[in-house]
Amino acid sequence: MNTILREKTLPSDQTLQIVQGDITREEVDAIVNAANERLQHGGGVAWAISHQGGSAIQRESDLWIRQHGIVSHTHPAWTSGGNLPAKYVIHAVGPVWGDGDEDRKLTDAITGSLRVADELKCSSIAMPAISTGIFGFPKERAAGITFSCIEEYFENNGSELHVVKLVLYDQPTVDAFIKQWRMDHG
Repeated sequence: MNTILREKTLPSDQTLQIVQGDITREEVDAIVNAANERLQHGGGVAWAISHQGGSAIQRESDLWIRQHGIVSHTHPAWTSGGNLPAKYVIHAVGPVWGDGDEDRKLTDAITGSLRVADELKCSSIAMPAISTGIFGFPKERAAGITFSCIEEYFENNGSELHVVKLVLYDQPTVDAFIKQWRMDHG
């Protein structure tokens, strides 16, 4: 069962939550998949989403690649949610730590995900800690970028999104995001 650990209403009136649990169980309009540029969902969050969502997600991902080419940091792909409770899966490509310009690439992936959610007319979205798993992005640094990206996006864009959930699976990631939350939000 997923548990809300922290919740805050942003000045722009969206609710931001830190949730510990399984992103595939979130009943939201869209969940974000931490994807690779070819949308091959073989490990980590991507595997869990593809596994729980069923073969439709990989099939639609393959079709996306055939139609649009590889996915960039700035323009996430999207598919249906398949068998998931979410209507959509937004496939965001985060940076691999050590490839260069990682902070900007993570910012682009998060901002792009929120933009796609708005294009899909979503009112709720759940995001993982993009790039902090096998891509090696330092967790606390990612948390700070994630929080500031979300707040900046809503300050500068009219949005129909009402709820943003950061759904974190493992305890080290939860600890890093809670530590950064305390630094940013008291």
